[in-house]
This record gives sequence, C-alpha cells and structure tokens, in this order.
Amino acid sequence: MSAANTVLTTQRLTLEPLTAAHAALLLDGLSDASLFSFVPQNPPASLEALTARYQRLESRSSPDGAEWWLNWAVRLTDGEYVGVVEATVDEDNVASMGWFIFTPHQRKGYAAEAVAKLREHLMGPFMAEEFKIFIDTRNKASIALVEALGFKREALLPNADNFKGSKSDEYRYSFKPAAAKASSGAKKAKR
Repeated sequence: MSAANTVLTTQRLTLEPLTAAHAALLLDGLSDASLFSFVPQNPPASLEALTARYQRLESRSSPDGAEWWLNWAVRLTDGEYVGVVEATVDEDNVASMGWFIFTPHQRKGYAAEAVAKLREHLMGPFMAEEFKIFIDTRNKASIALVEALGFKREALLPNADNFKGSKSDEYRYSFKPAAAKASSGAKKAKR
C-alpha cells in the first residue's frame, strides 16, 4: 500500500483515503452551503458530480505528475463521517492543506485532530518541508485552528479572490517543521 493510500488514525478519528465510493457517504455533509461561505467552491451539484470528482482524485496526483493530490474522508472511530481533509504536495515539498468538517461536528476539535495527523503524515513519506494554508480573513474558526497548531501568519493578501458577490482578502499562513528549519539553516551555512 502506498503512502497516499494509507489509513490514518488518531484517538477519535479514522482518515480513509478518499475514493469515489465516499461520495454517497459524504454528500449530505457537503451539501450544507454554510461550509462554503469563505471559499469559491459551492456544494456539490449532485451525487454524480461528486462521484466524478472523487474518481479523478483517486489518481492521487496531478495529470502531469508534478503534484500529489491527497484527500481523506474523516470519520469517527465508531463510524460516522464528520468531514474531509485535503493536501497538495508540490515538487518543492511544499504542502497546501484544507478541510471541511460538517456543521453538526464543528467545535469538537475534530479539525485540529485531523489536520495535525495529516501534517504529521505529510512530513514522513511525502517529505513535506513547509506547509501553506490560505484563509479568508473572515473565517475566524479556521484562523484560530491554524494558529493553535503553530502556523504563523506570513501575509495579508488583499483582494485575493472574488466570489459569491464579494471580494475576499486572505491570510497566508505557514508552518515549517523544526527538522526542515534545521535543514535549511545547514544548507545556508554551506553556501
């Protein structure tokens, strides 16, 4: 089994590599429009559309092979699905991350638990040396989450996007694991 298809577990959660079969299991949770308030996407148009999207993502990489596309369905260890976590790792070993935790399961620490586990996994077999997260400045819950996980705000990106009738300012957050910081420091010292 490749690292992209590894089931990840935490104390309360199981993260299953996303497949087309998950579409039917996740559709209801992803149909809540409030989950999409701060992102340009909309809820899935249909089960067929979500299934087709997940079929494309099953490849676990971009068509040109330059990026890993890594997605997991998140469920409680007793079985109920609570959301999804997503990551893209590029050729420079920079990982971008995102997540949706379904509304009935928010504010229970599931996002922090799943994102922390995903970050840990990406530092292993995917050798992620830096993590980037872009968050709409109005998304207070996600801002609090990434700051609690040790991400540092790097920049304010005014008018980063325009969707749903308004402009979106974004914060760019980053996290560099201690090992990656030490490694880059050693590289600079050798120059």
